[in-house]
Amino acid sequence: MAIAISAEKPSSVETGLSPLSSPPPVILTQDELKKIAAYKAVEFVESGMVLGLGTGSTAKHAVDRIGELLRQGKLTNIVGIPTSKKTHEQAVSLGIPLSDLDSYPAVDLAIDGADEVDPFMNLVKGRGGSLLREKMVEGACKKFVVIVDESKLVPHLGGSGLAMPVEVVPYCWKFTAKRLQDLFEDCGCVAKLRTTGDQPFVTDNGNYVIDLYLKKDIGDLKVASDNILRLAGVVEHGMFLDMATTVIVASELGVTIRNK
Repeated sequence: MAIAISAEKPSSVETGLSPLSSPPPVILTQDELKKIAAYKAVEFVESGMVLGLGTGSTAKHAVDRIGELLRQGKLTNIVGIPTSKKTHEQAVSLGIPLSDLDSYPAVDLAIDGADEVDPFMNLVKGRGGSLLREKMVEGACKKFVVIVDESKLVPHLGGSGLAMPVEVVPYCWKFTAKRLQDLFEDCGCVAKLRTTGDQPFVTDNGNYVIDLYLKKDIGDLKVASDNILRLAGVVEHGMFLDMATTVIVASELGVTIRNK
């Protein structure tokens, strides 16, 4: 895998980063780092593109920026394909023209965040619950730019100890959850139904989410992916393998760009 590190430091106007030589040091919040990465990603956007619009706290900044550039006339003839109802509502409020994969089956560029990024640019996504639509849209794009802050970098998928989401049909979800847990028993897997209050979390597609918590590396990701998808009752999982073409990582020291 080729990795390119940008030599270009983000400007203070673009990112809020002060020059390294200027005291006192600027302490950026995680949300500010997300915004830096998002704005850098939007530099890939050109007029006339069909864009996959991601979902989540990081992608929200990118969608806001695209809307701003459209209002300023710096971008024109953009068509957005949202990956969730929430992003759809945001894009409509910003005046971004929208469509879907039925009308535009080939997407020029998608921009989205990720919950985890491993050294090979494989991702965990879907802790916001939009993994199915995200995977459909981002799987149809020519370029997929992922935007994260440095806290999302992990040695292996599942390495954060946080959820590896799996979207399942509501029918007999306990049965499906048990099968998922048994599948990764050797990894110390615990499968839990995602809830909102005392009710199951329901995706935009009317499904449930089983969150897998893993204590060990699950090994070959493609084998793990195939094994999950073979289980009847599973709709999709949150591992995005070999999909990202660029990962933009924002840290206190600037922006790093990794290209596949």
